[in-house]
Amino acid sequence: MKKIIFATKNKGKLREVKKIFEGSPFQIISLLDYIDFPEIKEDGISFRENALIKARTVFEHFNIPAIGDDSGLEVEQLKNAPGVISARYAGKNAGDDDNNKKLLSELSGLPEPHNARFVCAAVFMDETKIIDSYGEVNGKIVKDGKGYNGFGYDPLFVPDGYNLTMGELELDEKNKISHRSIAFKRLRNILEQLMERK
Repeated sequence: MKKIIFATKNKGKLREVKKIFEGSPFQIISLLDYIDFPEIKEDGISFRENALIKARTVFEHFNIPAIGDDSGLEVEQLKNAPGVISARYAGKNAGDDDNNKKLLSELSGLPEPHNARFVCAAVFMDETKIIDSYGEVNGKIVKDGKGYNGFGYDPLFVPDGYNLTMGELELDEKNKISHRSIAFKRLRNILEQLMERK
């Protein structure tokens, strides 16, 4: 199997991506296998830029094909905030609860529905190429967080066509519709097609 390093230490994200690549000719490992690897500075102004920074940093360090991704929440009424700072919306060391509380606080005086979307940019890099992929899922922010299956803003986000939050959906169901799933399935398909041509 061809080994690919996924530039993350996020266990929830890793679990989702490993599930997406099940049955493929690729073995997904992550920075959790290299716990001494320093935190990657994400100072891009877009999801794609941050994803590329991660992929390039990891590829150049290990010389193994790498995938970087960046994802976040964009809320219409907040001019697409929190956007690229979704993971640190409430501050540099903020956790999911802190970010969720800040989001609800920002929306507290605004009328429902709170239309939003999850966005994911994924970038693959090896010695010969850079491949971009993108995914998004539209939905609404709800005030009462529900579910423990996801992470981040998942308990507050109800995708269009569903009555459950992302946090309430089973992983298999979430992987059918999520922004990360869309981006990584596209990436998997491209990589498999390139492998078949060799």
